[in-house]
Amino acid sequence: MKIETLSGEVEPVLDAGLGALRTERGNLPLESVDIRAAVTGLSARVTMTQDFQNPFDVPLEATYVFPLPDRAAVTGMRMEAADRIVEGVLKERGQAREDYAAALAAGQRAALAEEERPDVFTMSVGNIPPGERVTVRLTLSQPLPYEDGEATLRFPLVVAPRYIPGTPLDGPPVGAGTRSDTDAVPDASRISPPVLLPGFPYPVRLSLSVDVDPAGLSLDGVRSSLHTVTTDGRTLRLEPGERLDRDFVLRLRYDAGASCAVSGETFTVTVLPPAGPAVPRPRDVVILLDRSGSMMGWKMVAARRAAARIVDTLRGGTEGGDRFAVLSFDHEIERALPGELSAATSRARYRAVEHLARLEARGGTEMLRPLEEAVALLSGDGDRDRIIVLVTDGQVGNEDQILGRLSLDGIRVHTIGIDQAVNAGFLGRLAAAGAGRCELVESEDRLDEVMDHVHRRIATPAVTGVSLEMPTAVPGTQAPARPGDLFPGVPLVVRGRCTAPGPVTLRGVAADGSPWEQRLEPVATENPAATAIWARAHLRELEDHYSSGVAAAHPDVERIIDTSLRYGVLCRFTAFVAVDTRVVTDGAPTHKVIQPVESPAGWDTTLAAHTLGAPAPAPGAYGAPPAAPGSYTPPPAPGYMAPPAPAAPPAGGGPGGPARGFVHARARMPRREPARAVDTHGQVAEELRRLRAARPASEVERRQVLADLGSRLEVLVPGEFTELVAALRTCDDPAGPRGHALDELWDRALSELAAYAEPSERKPFWHRRPR
Repeated sequence: MKIETLSGEVEPVLDAGLGALRTERGNLPLESVDIRAAVTGLSARVTMTQDFQNPFDVPLEATYVFPLPDRAAVTGMRMEAADRIVEGVLKERGQAREDYAAALAAGQRAALAEEERPDVFTMSVGNIPPGERVTVRLTLSQPLPYEDGEATLRFPLVVAPRYIPGTPLDGPPVGAGTRSDTDAVPDASRISPPVLLPGFPYPVRLSLSVDVDPAGLSLDGVRSSLHTVTTDGRTLRLEPGERLDRDFVLRLRYDAGASCAVSGETFTVTVLPPAGPAVPRPRDVVILLDRSGSMMGWKMVAARRAAARIVDTLRGGTEGGDRFAVLSFDHEIERALPGELSAATSRARYRAVEHLARLEARGGTEMLRPLEEAVALLSGDGDRDRIIVLVTDGQVGNEDQILGRLSLDGIRVHTIGIDQAVNAGFLGRLAAAGAGRCELVESEDRLDEVMDHVHRRIATPAVTGVSLEMPTAVPGTQAPARPGDLFPGVPLVVRGRCTAPGPVTLRGVAADGSPWEQRLEPVATENPAATAIWARAHLRELEDHYSSGVAAAHPDVERIIDTSLRYGVLCRFTAFVAVDTRVVTDGAPTHKVIQPVESPAGWDTTLAAHTLGAPAPAPGAYGAPPAAPGSYTPPPAPGYMAPPAPAAPPAGGGPGGPARGFVHARARMPRREPARAVDTHGQVAEELRRLRAARPASEVERRQVLADLGSRLEVLVPGEFTELVAALRTCDDPAGPRGHALDELWDRALSELAAYAEPSERKPFWHRRPR
């Protein structure tokens, strides 16, 4: 059976699940993703190519939310279409969005790359003519983490659904995703792409290759953790037919030593811990286990085993013994043992392991409260090592809120991420804030190896209070700013800027309390990626500082933007924009599609969607053309609530929400205050609340609601909503707005009332801090 729409014929894909459609030229705009990595020693240069095609009969804007390694520095973008090649330019994010929106309005091709999280990005490609293909290439550099003799190249391939806490925000969404923006996650609609239904038969074509150059290091072996690869000399290639549903993980066994490498004005110091066992100190340990719905299946089994292994290694004894607590959490917190910290006696450890064995996945991921409770439990004895171990997949959207609210003074935080599409960016940031380690487990086979690492991490550090002295270093450029502690088997890496090569002195305190010192002489190297990798690490520290709200916002933002533009590395306050000067359409695209992503491997999508609170993909999310009278609109999947209809984008708005210029212009709208002492803003806020509370199904009822609203606004705030009131009055006319026009008027009323009722100094979404 074929169904007629405005853009021609489409047919249901019967074996793909509810809501998936296909046209004669294909079904989704993203055709293929190609990743080519070149590993040189302990760093990698990567080119990621995304091919978009317009399968519809009208101009298209395609949006793709995708992951990148959280430590990667995105240094370039290129757009290719027909015989045109356009290099992307890095600009302040608001300016880049305005340039992109202006190009679309003028009928020009354009592409925009934005960072939403350290490991989540958005690509928007607009004004793709019917049948045309547009290719976008991103170039990036990334360091390879090295420990216990292995370097790891991890390349994420899917943005997994994340739990979104908080109260929904007023106003239109800032993105086109399936979730509402909240006070805890102000950009939730930008990190929640629709998810393909199980069994979708036409996945995005994926190709991936890695060239390995040991660069003088001794390479003893290479292994791929989750994918089958073929080897041709020192080039590894992914087997054809793989889907974008889990991380690509490649491990390289190297011999590496302590060093200070200087490339240009960038130095990289690698420090190895001293040999020999550390003298044990008494510890207070709080183990946090995520039992939310996204942890179901093998992840829950691995998480229970991981937590139980940590409990088993705790030292008992009444004097100098360890104390501990085990907290499991979803939307509730459950303790394995009553009271505060318990002595690690055999009985207490047995009861804790018994509690862990009974846990099953359920509920949502409320992570902030258990972390705060763990911090409170560890607020006591300063003579003991205080440690938090968090076992989770990290699939939360309120990362900034969590990091901003936690005070980790003297508390070490180790994170164990369990998933094949783990939120590594957040877990790495949390571990860095707690001067701890982040370990990732992508399979049960990897668990025992990781737990050996974790046992060493929660043991006494080999060296504490490490500081770095380099006379030629540029102040304020070191990343991390606080090096932290040295653990057995784990090199410490510090990057920064210097005016010239110079000797490096590292100092700290050994586990036995004696002074520790190591001197390194710099070695000049040629590593073009060194500056970009340093700049990315430095920007991450500045962005985390901004998110915490510790210092004034404006100087931090300006410093972040200046650093990003100076070194050509993308961050949350900048964006790459590419604009073709050729006009290819009659104006802005009439059809917009957000590319749905694969369901992460190993996830039960039904339970995960329920516990994460995610609605079903909206009609048209898979690329279905705009609905017309008599056309087919797929119903929502059973058990889901359909998302609220997004507000119509205002004139001049950029991708996924209003551009910065529009937000500021709206904030500056003149407002006439009536002479009488009446809280008009409060009354308009009440009208806004009523309008949001219900959207009658009947067009007759909707017209009546809007007409009545117009009559009240004319009296409440005379002269303020003149044009809106005139439009609302037309609803009294039997020949007034119907169908799509009525929906647009309803959304316009919501938008204008929200603009009046909300504070005038409204920031662009990428400047907002969560509450």
